[in-house]
Amino acid sequence: MGRAVRKPADGRSAATQSAATSSWLKRLWPLLVLAIGFALFMALRLDRYVSFTALKEHRALLLDLVARHRVAMAVAFVATYTLCVTFSLPISIVITITAGFLFGQILGSILVIIGATAGATGVFLAARTAIGDSLRRRAGPWLKKMEAGFKENAVSYLLVLRLIPIFPFFAVNLVPAVLGMSLRDFVLATFIGIIPGSFVFTAVGVGLGSVFDAGEEFRVANVLTPKVILALAGLACLALLPVVYKKLKRR
Repeated sequence: MGRAVRKPADGRSAATQSAATSSWLKRLWPLLVLAIGFALFMALRLDRYVSFTALKEHRALLLDLVARHRVAMAVAFVATYTLCVTFSLPISIVITITAGFLFGQILGSILVIIGATAGATGVFLAARTAIGDSLRRRAGPWLKKMEAGFKENAVSYLLVLRLIPIFPFFAVNLVPAVLGMSLRDFVLATFIGIIPGSFVFTAVGVGLGSVFDAGEEFRVANVLTPKVILALAGLACLALLPVVYKKLKRR
């Protein structure tokens, strides 16, 4: 007599399990790629090549390249900044200040805003594809209620998160994806919300040359003075006015 074919303990065939694994990988591959890229960057210690010390050593070369190939360097900068934000690399502030140093405050801010918006959108789409839609389908009433409240004032909430620099940039890219924010609103709020901070940091970059010439040590912590933080907090409060108005109107 032939032996009975054993079935998996959970009652699913091997083909079903394989299909489920394949579906899981297809859904999560964008976030896996971003995680691998971040891990490689940190393991190879590539951050040591993106520092104010390295900028000081190579300032003459970089400024010469910008002077001779301004458009090409601007495009290369935007591409670099986009990848930096997409992979959530911890060098965004250094690159933002470098933008002001190399391109000036106006052009530098424009390049930063474009690169940061593009990179943040990449993370948002990856998170929405990997976990956002699936999580919302399985979510209980608490997440759906939170999602409904967030969507109603999504632009205002995201503006606040962008304006206040205490929230990690990568986390602010993930939360709207999980809560079902539309791509259009995400791009709009991100673009507007990073403008003030971009102008602050590129303005610092404009004066970085004098710091190098004086032989002084530059620290990013010195940028976020109480006045700057108060100004950004004030803008965040303004962004919340539509939310307050809606609630008062209902009452």
